[in-house]
Amino acid sequence: MSDYARPAGLALAHFWVACGAFFVAVLLGLYQVLERAELIPVWAEGYYISVTAHGMIMAYVLTTFFILGFGYYTAASSLQRSVWNMPLAWAGFCTMLAGVVLVIFSIVTGQATVLYTFYAPLTAHWTFYAGTLLLLTGSLGWVVNMFVMTVQWQRANPGEPFPLPMFATTANAILWSWMLVGVGCSVAFMLLPLSLGWVDSIDVGLSKTLFAWTLHPITYFWLIPAYIAMYTIVPRVAGGRLFSDNMARVAFILLLVFALPIGMHHLYADPFQAAGWKLLAAFGTFMVAVPTLITGFTVIASMEIAGRLRGGRGMFGWITALPWKEPVVLAQILALLLLTLGGFGGMVNASYGMNSMVHNTMWVPAHFHLVFAGTVMTMYFAIAYHLWPKMTGNMLYSAGMARLQLWFWFIGVAMLTLPWHYLGLLWMPRRTAYLPYAPEFVRQWQPWMELMAVAGVIMVTSALLFIWNLLSTHGNRQPVAERELEFAEPLHPVLRLPKPLNGFALWNTIIVIYMVMGFGYPLLQFFLMEPHNALAWGW
Repeated sequence: MSDYARPAGLALAHFWVACGAFFVAVLLGLYQVLERAELIPVWAEGYYISVTAHGMIMAYVLTTFFILGFGYYTAASSLQRSVWNMPLAWAGFCTMLAGVVLVIFSIVTGQATVLYTFYAPLTAHWTFYAGTLLLLTGSLGWVVNMFVMTVQWQRANPGEPFPLPMFATTANAILWSWMLVGVGCSVAFMLLPLSLGWVDSIDVGLSKTLFAWTLHPITYFWLIPAYIAMYTIVPRVAGGRLFSDNMARVAFILLLVFALPIGMHHLYADPFQAAGWKLLAAFGTFMVAVPTLITGFTVIASMEIAGRLRGGRGMFGWITALPWKEPVVLAQILALLLLTLGGFGGMVNASYGMNSMVHNTMWVPAHFHLVFAGTVMTMYFAIAYHLWPKMTGNMLYSAGMARLQLWFWFIGVAMLTLPWHYLGLLWMPRRTAYLPYAPEFVRQWQPWMELMAVAGVIMVTSALLFIWNLLSTHGNRQPVAERELEFAEPLHPVLRLPKPLNGFALWNTIIVIYMVMGFGYPLLQFFLMEPHNALAWGW
């Protein structure tokens, strides 16, 4: 038994906030698809409240709490040392929770129907922005812990390969730190003062550009924990080895470097930036496909190794030899299938020309939900099923229920998003509570909207199974045999690593240069043009 203290209580606290928020968000999603399909009475105000709550919960509450909880547990397990500063970690958790309470208050009272974005000129009650800042500020306790634990380990083990799970977790902490700058500046210095009445107006273009700084990189903040599980947890559960430790590190580095400066592709339809800057973001967006392709190849190769070691023969015999009854293995296969479809839609969205055909149609939420609800959430389920027995000391209540839940979720996501892609091509708008359009258009859309309502019911059923399984695990009296979180060993032992693959100094320098290139003038211009230089920050 290792002599470090497992942060099980800290991780469970984060996970349960995330899981509770997830279930509420899924119920809100069901309400939205039922209303869009006109299967329940249309209540426009309630719809926009629901969209705001659903988006904020999924994008900021569920993900942040889950990722931080997973990060603490992964850091302690991979480095074989206790969390550096537990009081700081708990203080961060409480600060984030207080922020969530403020955000919930503003939304439930109907004072924050701004969707899930921070796009000016839509303005919420000041508690919405104050709560958001508390959530972001509280997360810094995790960032500091991850950075300090990284430095401590490297000083104690000079020149040794930094454990891959922690390497990826630190990369994610760096990504999160960079991302906070954009949304933090917009909320703290522009939207919060505006909501408090301290200023009469703000520069909408500046605010949206700052939000673009954060808007797309945050998707990779969500995705990196899923990739950590794919690279370091699933191969071991499947009985195999990681195909290449080096390729995994390259993938995480590319995600970190290329994810940050590309958010301006969300401003294709906005007039605040010149076409050249948007085109630069488009090129960078296509580059993000590279680490995804590396991940797909490496992860599938790792699964083939597991299948061969389990006796699989022939070209495809390794597939049937995999332990499909293991929920973690099943989750990865389903997540990769959905990621493949979602990646295709993402290439369309990123294309400077094709984006204009699908912008503000149902195509966009289709892509988003395939990646987030499909890939990210499916791997979060896998992480939860793998860690809950280790954190509680009890066997998972029902592996069969877990498999059923994963299949329900996969079917629900597919039924929800594939019709949305088609509806997007039929120009069905997104974000609207009702559809006051020509009857011939609405008649085309109606059967597909009813199908997405069925999908919503299936996904709520899946969410119920997930929560019930985790709750029941706490009461399961059958103890787990092994509580240590162990990670996959690479096929070829890593004895030495090139310095760029064992640290982040070089990559942070490149990020600084890339961010100056991508956002330097686009932000500076607002201070150079009259009268923006006087009004942009409310001065």
